[in-house]
Amino acid sequence: MKQRYLSLLTLLTGIFFGAPTMPAYGQSSCSDLLNFSYKKLNSTESVNMCEAFKDKVVLVVNTASQCGFTPQFTQLEKLYQQYKDKGFTVVGFPSNDFYQERGSEAETAKVCHINYGVTFPMMEKVNVRGGEGIFQQLAATSGVTPKWNFYKYLIDREGKVIGVFPSNSEPMSSSFQRVVAQAL
Repeated sequence: MKQRYLSLLTLLTGIFFGAPTMPAYGQSSCSDLLNFSYKKLNSTESVNMCEAFKDKVVLVVNTASQCGFTPQFTQLEKLYQQYKDKGFTVVGFPSNDFYQERGSEAETAKVCHINYGVTFPMMEKVNVRGGEGIFQQLAATSGVTPKWNFYKYLIDREGKVIGVFPSNSEPMSSSFQRVVAQAL
């Protein structure tokens, strides 16, 4: 009788709250911060964040191509090149939440890849305020929502936010690099 009750309770829990998903045998679960898929910027190719960035130190940045901080793409690229072979990546997410990313994805891609030589992953345009996807998780975990473009969230190899940096934090500053190096 007790076993039937537990089975019924499990079934009802799955119906009302969604069935729990378990990782496949031999796989560890993915951090909630990386448990998303996004299209690459100006592409139909999808990136599973968990598969692509699991066990890496990840710097998530909300970007805009018409912002006073847009030249930070150069520093972000240098930071990426400096540490990518040590398990570090930068992931950019264009956003028009602050009204400085009004162009098409093709125009945004041109600014990133042609004008600034960005080679780190750039994803599709997203909303960074208002509770969507990775930025909802970042805000919930860190307690900080982006106040402007080029807010930076540093995620450690275990999938925890270990640093939030405002727009004016320069990626190639010695203090910023020190935090990244310590995370590696």
